Amino acid sequence: MKLDLEQLRELIRLLDESNLTEIEVEQDDDRIRVRRDPALVVGALAAQSVAPQVASEAPAVESTHTVDANGVYVTSPFVGTFYRSPSPDADAFVEVGDAVVTGQVLCIVEAMKLMNEIEAETAGTVVEVLVDNGKPVEYGDRLFRIETT
Repeated sequence: MKLDLEQLRELIRLLDESNLTEIEVEQDDDRIRVRRDPALVVGALAAQSVAPQVASEAPAVESTHTVDANGVYVTSPFVGTFYRSPSPDADAFVEVGDAVVTGQVLCIVEAMKLMNEIEAETAGTVVEVLVDNGKPVEYGDRLFRIETT
């Protein structure tokens, strides 16, 4: 796969506009992976929640979690296809009743042929899986409900 500078810029833009730390593209037998340090993302999110809101040209990192009286809902950051495991014959990343830690992979949402790992932003227990494996999801659809610990 020949990757030109414009395609690389597009991958970096996708990474910057999401809360992902890695994007991998595979075509034929070639694979390209763009990564950023997860510690920088967590630090930026922490600073964003503490710092006063200032208008800037940089896009805000959108949360993939919403909170209400029933717990924390993990929501889809994109339109795509929901997968509970890394491959059809592998075990699911998490099951109902599993304890999860911050940063743990919960599922994959495939968007535009990119496999995007969705991670827990809070520790807790998975109490509900809200989407069936292989089903399409929309931006903001609830994927999991987690009770925080």
